Amino acid sequence: MSFITSWHTLLDRLEEVPDEATIITPLSHRRLHVTDAQEHRVLVVFERTGEERPLQRDQFEMLYHRIKDGDGEFDLDKLPPGADPYPAVLSLHPRFEVDEDAGVITEREGATATRLAEREHEPDEEDDATERSEPDGLDIYSDALLLVDELETNDVTDLSGLETETLVDIYTLLSDAQRDADEFRREVADALLDRLHHDLPVSGQYGSVKRASRRNRSLKDDEEVLSSLEDEGIDRERVLTVDSEKVDEALEVTALSESDVYEMDETEYVRKAEVNEDVKESRLSGLKDRLAGSEEEEAEELRREIEELEDRIDDLTSFRTGNEAQGQGQGRGRG
Repeated sequence: MSFITSWHTLLDRLEEVPDEATIITPLSHRRLHVTDAQEHRVLVVFERTGEERPLQRDQFEMLYHRIKDGDGEFDLDKLPPGADPYPAVLSLHPRFEVDEDAGVITEREGATATRLAEREHEPDEEDDATERSEPDGLDIYSDALLLVDELETNDVTDLSGLETETLVDIYTLLSDAQRDADEFRREVADALLDRLHHDLPVSGQYGSVKRASRRNRSLKDDEEVLSSLEDEGIDRERVLTVDSEKVDEALEVTALSESDVYEMDETEYVRKAEVNEDVKESRLSGLKDRLAGSEEEEAEELRREIEELEDRIDDLTSFRTGNEAQGQGQGRGRG
């Protein structure tokens, strides 16, 4: 089957896809919708940012030939950064399929899977009431909620003007939130690791991440190291250094003081001594009750403020590439 035949089969298939259908890209797992299928390009819009992007026919053709040249298979890791919408859209063709576990897009005979997300039901009043709920067993949520309340209640732009007790509370919550965030960050990183491929960045709304590696090393047994170096003509005295642990052992059996063998300096810092979990839990329960009892008008105002904030963030962070010439090709309008 030639590319031209495959291309028109894909365009026909896109005409059949409902406007509200959501396609999920491999690698970055961004959600997008096809807004128009034209002879020379396919227009898509990303769900979270509203970014519109034209996917050019010649890029589809290049991907098509790469799959053909690879005996019906192409490694997704070889895609240029940000190009994963192409295999996602191509997977709607009845002969192409993305196998994300294997990290490839393949051409198959017979029925294939697509990157279409399962259609979600329309939200109703009950959904709105339960849309935001406390995640079970997630300490960062509770500590973050308490911390936000402290930050909203007190003028933290002038720390010198706050009571000592208030500063202690804020520091305690910051410490707990940092610990919880680090633990949760490691869990999220573990979940992400299998979805990242080599050095290809994967973007979200607020930033991007990529897979990296770190080399750790530790010396082998002392005698083995020294023997290997001596075999190469390196005198062992050149690599022997003062060991602080052995120095400490020597201090215990001599009249020397630490200042005789160490350069000493002293810095002061604040350290969390204890946490009053009962007070935190009581305060947290009160915050949850207050949120649950919010007036409908207040909740609606909060939702509007959040939506406006999200819009501003989108304007600042979106990289819009859809402002290309609109006259390319004759449109095959979708509806």
